[in-house]
Amino acid sequence: MTLTRAQFDILTLLEREGSGKNLTQRGIAKATGLSVGTVNKNLLTLGGKGFADKQGILSAGLRALEPYRVKRAVFIAAGFGSRLVPITLNTPKPLVRVKGVRIIDTLLDAALAAEIEEIIIVRGYLGEQFDQLLYKYPQIRFLENPLYNEANNISSVMAARYCLRGAYVLESDLFLRNPRLLSKYQYASNYLGVPVEETDDWCFETRGGIITKLKLGGKNCHHMLGISYWSERDGARLAEHIRQAYEMPGGRERYWDQVALEYLIRDYAVEVRECSFDDITEIDTFKELKNLDETYRV
Repeated sequence: MTLTRAQFDILTLLEREGSGKNLTQRGIAKATGLSVGTVNKNLLTLGGKGFADKQGILSAGLRALEPYRVKRAVFIAAGFGSRLVPITLNTPKPLVRVKGVRIIDTLLDAALAAEIEEIIIVRGYLGEQFDQLLYKYPQIRFLENPLYNEANNISSVMAARYCLRGAYVLESDLFLRNPRLLSKYQYASNYLGVPVEETDDWCFETRGGIITKLKLGGKNCHHMLGISYWSERDGARLAEHIRQAYEMPGGRERYWDQVALEYLIRDYAVEVRECSFDDITEIDTFKELKNLDETYRV
């Protein structure tokens, strides 16, 4: 059965909160952003189908959510991280520690907490160092990007293009503070963004929650954060579109997400999934790293 968005939001909340919580309609409305009337109507529908009751989600409800389960997480981790020199001269940026924790571990732990079984890391610069992750995460599968030093990050997604269906794609240098951002289920393709009044960084323009323009710098927009989800349909199409863009003149110099969010944006309806700067820390420079972790102030 195909769920409506409201039904999906209510069921995923009930699944996440667990049984026996006896959430009120007002509590569900507050957590999902739906009106109380919409919650009431959809709870009656879900109850009638045997998906949920007053105690929470039922086994039939879990089966209804299964088509929306995230199948894999693809980590882009091949780059040099030049703005984090001198630390990255000997260590890939995702393996740099912040207060004792490797940056990429915050993302990997969240993926495992969301019960995402297939973990893929695209590596390049000092790639053998990523083998150390296997002690804690033996399920990791590596893909190699030998062109990391000759091309932009589209080369990494090119290497993983057949792994994008039902998948998160994550920049591996984000320090994740809110692991719930990697949820077990997703309804549609989306990209994380923080609503801002102004930014000089990459950002989205949106209409009705759908990304309509990707640009560098803007006002009253969403600051772009490098975690996205791609549905089965969009992930399959993206694999071919990435290849086409990569093989065009100048294609190697492109960012991979420009393909769906700029060049072929009319072929996709990618939602913005809002979060805050408290949820994720972008560590772009050595100065920012020192501000976060005093052990680097030497």
